[in-house]
Amino acid sequence: MPANPLIALAAAHAVPPAAARDSQTLFRHGTMEVRWWTPPMPDDQVPHRRDELYAVVQGTGWFVRAGDRIACGPGDLLFVAAGVEHRFEDCTPDFGTWVLFWGPQGGETA
Repeated sequence: MPANPLIALAAAHAVPPAAARDSQTLFRHGTMEVRWWTPPMPDDQVPHRRDELYAVVQGTGWFVRAGDRIACGPGDLLFVAAGVEHRFEDCTPDFGTWVLFWGPQGGETA
């Protein structure tokens, strides 16, 4: 168990901007990895090898997953299975999201 269970948003904001653009890892436990990310525009990320969950904290934008385009903003959760193409589009300059990766390479099975 981690010594401190709190990952403060202030800690995420303290990450230097250049590092945060590449998603800075702030916490690990087992296969779970928690990162803070401010996507560059245009977002040119490629599909990841593990399942992931985005928890939008600030700003607004559009999330594109497997061809579907969805408006997103604070409080929204966005799931992406391993290997699925996705990206953010037209995000406001203040956009920021927690990113959680977990499970095995190739993702979990239902």
